[in-house]
Amino acid sequence: MFLVMGITGKVGGATAKHLLAHGKQVRALVRNREKASSWANQGVELVDGDWNDSAAIERALKGVEGAFVMLPAVWAPSPDYKEAKGVIENYVKALAKAAPPRVVALSSMGANRTSGLGMITSLSLLEQGFRDLLSPIAFVRAGGFFENFLYGLQVAQGGTLPVYYNPTNRKSTMVATNDIGAEVATLLTGPAWSGRRVVELGSMVSADEVAQQLGEVLHRDVKAFAVPRAGWAEAFEQFGVPKGRTGPAEEMFEAVNAGWMDLGVEGTEHVAGTTSAREVFAAAQKA
Repeated sequence: MFLVMGITGKVGGATAKHLLAHGKQVRALVRNREKASSWANQGVELVDGDWNDSAAIERALKGVEGAFVMLPAVWAPSPDYKEAKGVIENYVKALAKAAPPRVVALSSMGANRTSGLGMITSLSLLEQGFRDLLSPIAFVRAGGFFENFLYGLQVAQGGTLPVYYNPTNRKSTMVATNDIGAEVATLLTGPAWSGRRVVELGSMVSADEVAQQLGEVLHRDVKAFAVPRAGWAEAFEQFGVPKGRTGPAEEMFEAVNAGWMDLGVEGTEHVAGTTSAREVFAAAQKA
């Protein structure tokens, strides 16, 4: 039995899909059973609760062979990242008591740093918070998700894909969530390890290449356009980030553009992505 947190999201869902494909039993901690009903229909055991309840997490961890944990995405975190700190504290309490044979945690490229990361700060805090756990742990430092470009299926009809990557021909680490789920499942079910592992996951891809592959799916010429730095706040507000609270998202992309999230941090393993942006766009368009 393996615990998968965030099963109703893209990464948790991909992880559960790959575990089930391997013939493994899966358990999920859920707040809303109705939202997770499709997983229950596939044989996933649902446990009521969420990441704000350490006792519920501990119940979900009981008797598992391994656990996949992650933080909820918060685009407008508090200045002290109290939301992430609260979830991390709950995880640490539960994991310390349950001590599962192995833990895989979703992290991010750049989480080896401790400042200047914007939203990625929460994952840096996660890695720091888990450093004293007794269970063997693997941090999967994923690149930027190709799925974050899916807005392009609508906005790029005119031939332009607005991005925050500047310059657009500069490569940075990117990956599909399907590949994250596949790697997490491999870590959970593969050979055992001891201590701490860090896996960098993804391949070096430019925004220009993403735009080109989007164009191939849309059957039109699509070019990446770097949103001017002065327009980032307004652009994030249009995506639903509250006015005056776009700073962490802006700082994150500044870190990406500065090369802080590129592959090759010393002491890490590297797994390349196998799913292209083109495949992600084609699957979403078909769906």
